[in-house]
Parts: sequence; structure tokens; C-alpha cells
Amino acid sequence: MQTSPAPARAVIAGGGIGGLAAAVALHRRGWHVTVLERAASLAPVGAGIGLAPNALRALDVIGLGDEVRALAAWQGDGGLRTPAGRWLSRTDARAAASRFGGPLVLLHRATLIGLLADRLPDGALRTASPAALADRGTAGGRPARITTPDGELEADLLVAADGIDSALRPALFPGHPGPSYTGMTTWRLVTTVPGLSFAPHETWGRGGLWGTQPMKDGRIYAYAAAAAPEHAHAPDAEAEHAELMRRFGAWHQPIPEILAATPAEAVLRHDVRHLDRPLPAHHRGRTALLGDAAHAMAPTLGQGGNQAIEDGVVLAHHLAPGADVGPGLAAYSADRLPRTSAVVAKAARVARLAVLTSAPAVAARGALMGLAGRLGPGLALRTFDGIADWRPPARPYADRAPGHPGTRPATPRTDRPSPGR
Repeated sequence: MQTSPAPARAVIAGGGIGGLAAAVALHRRGWHVTVLERAASLAPVGAGIGLAPNALRALDVIGLGDEVRALAAWQGDGGLRTPAGRWLSRTDARAAASRFGGPLVLLHRATLIGLLADRLPDGALRTASPAALADRGTAGGRPARITTPDGELEADLLVAADGIDSALRPALFPGHPGPSYTGMTTWRLVTTVPGLSFAPHETWGRGGLWGTQPMKDGRIYAYAAAAAPEHAHAPDAEAEHAELMRRFGAWHQPIPEILAATPAEAVLRHDVRHLDRPLPAHHRGRTALLGDAAHAMAPTLGQGGNQAIEDGVVLAHHLAPGADVGPGLAAYSADRLPRTSAVVAKAARVARLAVLTSAPAVAARGALMGLAGRLGPGLALRTFDGIADWRPPARPYADRAPGHPGTRPATPRTDRPSPGR
């Protein structure tokens, strides 16, 4: 009796947004997937994530775009302010959606993680499973091998999605220097302030910035960044909250009100590191790198998670189960390395601009931003040309022919709620 061959097996090291997106995309292509997450549970940090049209189109490919749009807050009109509250420039959500083919939306990271994890088959996700590379494998030859607490796994494809401190990246590229400090530290929080009304905004001051965004469930996602020495964190949560108050408590409302309403334990702080020197490739042998493991970047363009989602969808597009992974991984690197390197570099430039400490430089920056605002939203939106307008190599289900299961209109609906509503 003839037996069918075993399905091609992909092992994904890392259960974050990029790793789960890759797992879902590969599963939909017919791969047998196993996700190894070193943490004891999928408990993402208590923060929001903005998803730009490029990431939403990638999520459309794996059937999640509309669900995310329905659960998320659509970004409304807002803008850029000074610490005294003066508007430097205004954003036009409809102009942005028209330019880039869709809205920017915001939801909690836990929501996105849950949606992705729910699309995996039973038993595919293993928590408390740190992974170590035993053999990266060879395309067309021996499989990749990875060591876990439960033993060794073989894989036709190994995906290193284990974050900026990836354990697998140094084994693939031992000569690469790894991540470096950007000079910027960040704070993030999700909180509730009953009755608070505000327009979404970023506020840029001397040596730092603050952002405030509404979430669909009424909570507020806020973030801050400042120039600071690396590892200069406060000794405990209360002291960290006091540091935020010291830096931003005298800035315009609603910033002081949000800080006053936020419990100290809700504040998360992280120094921002990035891979400012690109890797020579995003794969070696049968092993692919994606997300922060491949191209960690400053958060100033809001593209870290977005680029990781793109990675997962593009990787699956190039890798048909049962085919030689060599050409597919080479195509993945060729697609992703130039794009992500450019986004990393642009995010670094914006980070340096955002945390200027020289008073004359800050004044000049404000004058230029004010001028750009007076010239209309198109000038500011150019920052995201070539980023937010990206389209995946596989056509999203939203763009398929009428009558295809899961089809939705390819043109915007006139009865769609306005952005931010």
C-alpha cells in the first residue's frame, strides 16, 4: 500500500507577532508548523500597536485583515504639537488613507497575538520551549536541527523569529556585531481616564517626545521617548513613574492627566536598540530570520511589527511545501533585505531628529515642521511613501475575483465608519 509523503515541516522559534504571522502563513500554504516560544505563556507586553496599510494588506493574505480592522480603532485626524500645546502640523486621516490605500489602525498587542495564535492548528504552539540551533541545514540536503527542553527537532525549514536578542542569529552570522543602542529610551502604557477627550497627537520637545492615541475600547495608549544613557533605568516602578512625571508632567494636557491616572506598574520602559548594520542575508542554509531577529529598528516610524508581518507573508509566498527551499529562501532575502534595511535607516534618522537636545536645533526643527504643516498634509505623508503603500506578492483575498470565498469589495465602502470612529 502506497503512503503519502509526510508534510513539509517548519519550526518557528519565537511566538511574537512575526513568528505567529509566519506560522499562520506557512500553515495556510500546507506546511506542518511548530512554534517554539521560550516564555511560559503568550503574554505580550501591555502596549498598543499601530498597523499601517502595508501590514493590513499582509494580514489580508492570511485572512485576518478585516477582523483586525473591525476590532481596532481607526486613526482620526490629529497632528504634531509643541510641549506648550501649539499645533505644528495637522494630519488628515482621509488623505492618508487615500494616499496609501487604507487606514492606520490601533489595537492592543494582546489582541493581535490572540488572533494569530487562534489560526494555528491544535498542538502547533509550544510555550516554555527555548530553542538552540544545532544545525542550520543545507538547501536540498540535510534538514535543520534545533534543540529544545523536550529534545531535538528536525525541520525542512527553520524560522528564527526570536527577537532582537535572537539566540539563532549569532549562530548564523557570527561575524555580525549585533544590535546597538540608538541613544533613545522609551516608555509605554495603556490606561483609562474616564471622560477624557483629545485628538491623537505626537508632541516633540527638547530631548524627547510623547504620543497619545485612543483605543477602540475607550482605553488610551500613550508612549514617550527621550535621549538617555543606556541602562539608566529607575530602580523601581514608582521611581520610573516619577521620572516620566519629571520629564513630561509639565507638558500640555492631556499628558499630565494621563500620567496622574496611570498606575506605576502599568509603565513599561525599554532602551531602544537596532540592527543599524544590515545582515548580509536573511537566511543561511534552511534557516530564515525575520522580524527583530533580522532587522530590529527604532519605533519612530511605527513599522517594527508591520515589517515582521510582511516578512511572514513574503516568506510563505516563496516557499511551497515539498519544493527545494534554497531558491525560495534566496528570493525571500532578495525581497526583504533591501526593503527592511531602508526602513531601519529611515527610522534611525527620525529617531535622531525626535530627541534633539540642542535648543537651536529644536527651534529649527519646529520651524520646519510648522512650515511643512502649512504646506498641507501631503508633505508630511511623503515620509511613508514606499513604506505604507507596499503590497504583498500574493494577492490578498480582498482583491480576488468576485465570487471567491471570502471576497470583500476591493474599493472602499461608502458606509464604512470614518477613521477613528
